[in-house]
Amino acid sequence: MFVLLFAAVLGGVHYYLWRRLVRDTTRTRRARRVGTVVLVALYALMLAALSLTRVSFAAGSVVAWPGYLWLALAFYLALALAVLEVPRVLLQRRTAPEDPDRRRFIARSIAVAGGVAATGVVGYGMTEALGEPRLKRVPIVLPKLDPKLTGYRIAVVSDIHLGPLLGRAHTERIVRLINGVEADLVAIVGDLVDGTVEELGEAAAPLRDLVSTHGSFFVTGNHEYYSGAQPWLAELERLGVHPLRNERVAVERAGARFDLAGVNDVTGAGFADGPDFAKALDGRDASRPVVLLAHQPVQAHEAARHGVDLQLSGHTHGGQMFPFHLAVGLQQPVRSGLATVDGMPVYVSNGAGFWGPPVRVGAPPDVTVVELRHKLAAG
Repeated sequence: MFVLLFAAVLGGVHYYLWRRLVRDTTRTRRARRVGTVVLVALYALMLAALSLTRVSFAAGSVVAWPGYLWLALAFYLALALAVLEVPRVLLQRRTAPEDPDRRRFIARSIAVAGGVAATGVVGYGMTEALGEPRLKRVPIVLPKLDPKLTGYRIAVVSDIHLGPLLGRAHTERIVRLINGVEADLVAIVGDLVDGTVEELGEAAAPLRDLVSTHGSFFVTGNHEYYSGAQPWLAELERLGVHPLRNERVAVERAGARFDLAGVNDVTGAGFADGPDFAKALDGRDASRPVVLLAHQPVQAHEAARHGVDLQLSGHTHGGQMFPFHLAVGLQQPVRSGLATVDGMPVYVSNGAGFWGPPVRVGAPPDVTVVELRHKLAAG
C-alpha cells in the first residue's frame, strides 16, 4: 500500500515534470517522444528501487543508487520548477501567442535554472548524508540523579540503516566515532538494518568492537520488523549488544544507580511484539531516575504517564530532506534535538544513516553524547 500510494504521488510529480521539461521545451514530435521515454524510464527505475529493495536484496542493490538518486532529484526539480512558476507565468504573459520560439526559450531557460538548482541541492545533500556523522554533546539535567552520577555519558545513535546503500564501512565509521568519546554506555535506538541477517550480518559485525564502561544496548525500530526482528535480536546478542525488550536494567557507578529501560517499537504490535511500558517500568524504585530507550518520539506520551525521567529516541531522521521537516510534526511530537513532552525531557537524534535517497538537506546525520547531570551541577 505504501508503494502504491507513493507511486501515485510520484506519478503526479513526473507528469508535472513532463509538462515543464518535455512538452514546453521541445519543438518536434520526435524530441517529445524521446523526452517522454526518458522520464517514464526514470519513473520505473525509481519505483524499482522502492519495491525491489523490499523483495530482493540483490536486485534492489542494483537499482538502489540510480533509483533513489533520481527520486531526490525529481523531488527537488519539481520543487524548483514550482517556485519558478511565478516568473515563468509573468514572462509568458509578455510574449505574444504567435511567437512560439520565444515561449520555448523561456521554458528552456526555466528548465535549466530548475535543473541547476535541483542538482546543487542534491549534490550538497549527498555530501551531508554520506559524510561523517556530526558529534553532538547534549547535557541533560535529571533532578533525581545522584550527584555521583553527574557527568555520566550515554552515546546515542539511531537509524543507522544498513542496507543496499550503506554497508560495513558505515558501521566501522560509527564505531570509531563512538569509541573515540569513551562513553559510559552506548544506546542504539532502532532502525539498524534494512535487510536480513544473512544479507547484512557482515555489515553489522563491527558493532562487536563497541567499547564503553557499561556496555551497549538496543531497542527495536520499525525497520527491524520489516527485516526479521527475532534473528537480528539474536545476532546482536552474539555481537555483545544487549536488546532491551520491554525490560530494564540497573546501572551503577560509585554506589549510585539509575535505571535504563527499553520498549519495543510500536510497529511490533503488528508482529505480536509491541511495546509494554508496564512490564518495562512497573515495580521499580521511584526514588532513582529512569532513562528510557524508545525508537519513536510518539512513545513519549505513554512514557511520561509511567514517570520516565528521560526518553532517548530516533526515527524522524530530523526530517532528512527539507521541507519534509514540516511533515514530521503531523506524526511525532519532536522532530530533532531536546524538547519536553508532557513534562518529560525527550532527546531525538537525527540518526547516523538515511532511508531511501542518500541525501540529507537541513538534517545532518549525528551521533550524540548525552551527559546526565544533577540539578545542582547543571551550571
